[in-house]
Amino acid sequence: MTTKNILRLLLLTSLFSGTAIAHGHHHDKQQTEAQRKAASGIFEDKDVKDRKLSDWDGVWQSVEPYLTNGTLDPVMQAKAEKNKDKTVEEYRTYYTKGYKTDVDMIGIENNIIEFHRGDKVEQCEYTYSGYRILTYTSGKKGVRYLFECKDKNSHAPKFIQFSDHIISPEKAAHFHLYMGNESHEALLVQLDNWPTYYPYSMNEKDIVHEMLYH
Repeated sequence: MTTKNILRLLLLTSLFSGTAIAHGHHHDKQQTEAQRKAASGIFEDKDVKDRKLSDWDGVWQSVEPYLTNGTLDPVMQAKAEKNKDKTVEEYRTYYTKGYKTDVDMIGIENNIIEFHRGDKVEQCEYTYSGYRILTYTSGKKGVRYLFECKDKNSHAPKFIQFSDHIISPEKAAHFHLYMGNESHEALLVQLDNWPTYYPYSMNEKDIVHEMLYH
């Protein structure tokens, strides 16, 4: 994907997502009970389906800067009040480790992913490697969708895994991305760092609203 394509994708993302935001957030679409349960980590293994990389097409921004600059403070406050398992500061520490990344923007189109680190860009074409179902200590479950870069000349991550609280073909509204060069198995045990991305077209108020009410 070229810079020209990234700019075109940004324009398209802005046009479509901007329209959705202007007329009510895209997550306002009616979800089924199964979709709601899956998003909460409750589902049957048999209901998990393969997905294509196109489910994550678009241009995405890391939310780490919004946590660092205090924009997400209302989200941390709401989590502390609702769950009562951590203080606001403990939640901030937890998400600081979780959101940590040097990849500030991602572009995805035609099975090619661009990773933007400041002015530096790496890209690769990714092939699907199936999915893995994880069961956490809480008893809840999650699905990781695995993709691999087989281009030995690329400096993009060799292995990536998407987690977006969705278990069957559907366009992602946001996602957590696990990245590494060792193996998929090494990434599957990574539970503390999950860089998180929202559409580039969303501003900080949109993201806060999405996190609070989705």
